[in-house]
Amino acid sequence: MPKACAICGKKAVAGRAYATRGLARRKKGAGVKITGISKRKFSPNLVKKRIIINGSIKTANICTSCLKSGRAVLAK
Repeated sequence: MPKACAICGKKAVAGRAYATRGLARRKKGAGVKITGISKRKFSPNLVKKRIIINGSIKTANICTSCLKSGRAVLAK
């Protein structure tokens, strides 16, 4: 099962993490400098639930926004 929402298809997206050093100018410093950039991943908030897909009950990973909005019909 892929790490993506079975309903809306939301999946992990790539991003960057910035390591900084220094004191901000507004705090009377010389400014914040970027000392390193590394890759990171933003993962969706997935939960495993039993839902109804095409009339049959299946266990699937769905994001919490689909669960909260009611796009996922939960099986009893």
